Amino acid sequence: MKSLLVRILLVSAIWLPSLSFATQASQPDSLESQQKSLIQYFFAAARTGEEEVVRTFVKSGFPINQINAQSYTALMVAAYHGQSEIVKTLLHFGADTCIQDKRGNTAIMGALIKGEFSIATTLYGYDCDPTLRNKAGMTLEEFAEFWGQKDLLVK
Repeated sequence: MKSLLVRILLVSAIWLPSLSFATQASQPDSLESQQKSLIQYFFAAARTGEEEVVRTFVKSGFPINQINAQSYTALMVAAYHGQSEIVKTLLHFGADTCIQDKRGNTAIMGALIKGEFSIATTLYGYDCDPTLRNKAGMTLEEFAEFWGQKDLLVK
């Protein structure tokens, strides 16, 4: 049932932008509101571990690297909240591990902050530029050292 609901929402979101200009002009708030709701639902599913919902969104063409209002991707949210199965699903479908939030942190940095060591280890298997720095000026290695987790960064 949940999968059917998600599919209906996604189909609606995909078809709504293709409506005529006159229709869009008369209901711009409604379309924007529906798009925001879909984004919120996708991120809530990533945060709470609803793997079937996340998979349905992605398979239906929802942008896997969508950034929410707080500047996070679903991969960042799942990593921060310890949702290892969601992390694996997003990685399987090609989520970018190198995207930075407004503070310059990546998904692996969020996992390190929260002590999600198995997720951090999984994410470390995906290459990002080792010279990439967050807004505090730290590379991943320096960030891990700051949080006392440098030992996790062994390939």
